[in-house]
Amino acid sequence: MQYIAFDLNDEQFAIETLKVINISDIMKITKVPLAPKYIKGLINLRGNVVSILDINVLLGKDEKNSVYNSIIILNSDNELFGITVNDVIEVFDVKDEEIQKVGGDDHKKEYAKGVVYRQNDVITIIDIDKLLSHILNN
Repeated sequence: MQYIAFDLNDEQFAIETLKVINISDIMKITKVPLAPKYIKGLINLRGNVVSILDINVLLGKDEKNSVYNSIIILNSDNELFGITVNDVIEVFDVKDEEIQKVGGDDHKKEYAKGVVYRQNDVITIIDIDKLLSHILNN
């Protein structure tokens, strides 16, 4: 399966390319008053209003005043949404047997399919459907 890897506050993550609709440079995000903390705001993408999620909040991470350079637009169950990332790194192939389970008490493991090792990096593969399901059920 193919994944797209990205940097998020000095860690690397990946999402299935099948879920990716578009990758764009960062653009103006309009804040939504009284929105949950995990909603950064909205963007207008070619006439479509798209919610931008703060993946740091969803993964239980500190934002660390990061500079976001890209927005990855994703589709899950015909719902478009975006996440801001520091940088998109690469698209790569991984066989299911290369994905190792996540251990420990880390909050992000709820949404992780596992981790893969590439060169000297550990990349956490995020199950975007689980992540969205958790949001919608809370």
